[in-house]
Amino acid sequence: GGRPRPGAGASGWGPGGWCMSLRLLPVPEGLVGERLDAALARMTGLSRSRAEEICARGGVRVDGREVRKSERLVAGTTLEVDLPDPRPAGPVATPVGGMGLLYEDEDIVVVDKPPGVAAHPSMGWDGPDVLGALAAMRVRVATSGAAERQGIVSRLDVGTSGVMIVAKGERAYSVLKRSFREHVPVKVYHALVQGHLDPSSGTIDAPIGRHPGRQWRMAVVDGGRESVTHYDVMEAMPLANLVKVRLETGRTHQIRVHFSAVGHPCVGDESYGADPALSARTGLRRQWLHAVELSLPHPVTGEWMGFSSPYPADLVRALDALRLP
Repeated sequence: GGRPRPGAGASGWGPGGWCMSLRLLPVPEGLVGERLDAALARMTGLSRSRAEEICARGGVRVDGREVRKSERLVAGTTLEVDLPDPRPAGPVATPVGGMGLLYEDEDIVVVDKPPGVAAHPSMGWDGPDVLGALAAMRVRVATSGAAERQGIVSRLDVGTSGVMIVAKGERAYSVLKRSFREHVPVKVYHALVQGHLDPSSGTIDAPIGRHPGRQWRMAVVDGGRESVTHYDVMEAMPLANLVKVRLETGRTHQIRVHFSAVGHPCVGDESYGADPALSARTGLRRQWLHAVELSLPHPVTGEWMGFSSPYPADLVRALDALRLP
């Protein structure tokens, strides 16, 4: 059957300043037996990660009972869901100091993302984001994709700086999505990791999924999604290695998770086990991780293009601090 028509309900304010409304969603026959998070995404048009966030916050109930994201839908039931009201059309224009444009044409825009800026709006984030910054620069982006991440084909974490591409047109969006899904782009990062990697060049091949005990973290887990990270040590310091990283896959927090899993977390990344004393010594308030290069075929012309970003000032200062004898 078609998408059920939401019932009316009460409104209120949820985390991150999102206005929430109760919606009653009868479970359609075609989704009986599906996982709640996957089904909720299909029933509402929200992204899968947004649906997971709503479930994790206790925002889905059946007969007043909170339902976990992994539960299977039962025939004849109605979901009571606290859904975010739609934002105004388009992203909210919010100027972001320090965000530069590396390249722009009628199909794509390539940005140099500063740290502390999200790729797109989300329920748990009320700070600046790339889409809002582009709107403030009067840069039009594609309207494809989930409403909150229009034009976004590949994300960088809030605390990761560097090169990021956004689609401006619908054709560019669909071609870029397929290109990233097939691992065509070459993504090169530099990371400063604690300790000394042995061997100095290698591959970390370990599946990544949600951390079983901490909703906002990822981890190496059995049954996770295939994740492959290649690395080469570029410089050895007394307490850390500066590493060139090439991603074969692009999982959430992949570099941070993989280096933490082998005992060498990114300097400053205390969420994944970094030494707070080293963070203090370097002055870092985020992980030392930078998207240095992105190379890929242009989604419309097919021309191979490459973009690069220099280290921001905070990463340069951290390097200088750890190079001191």
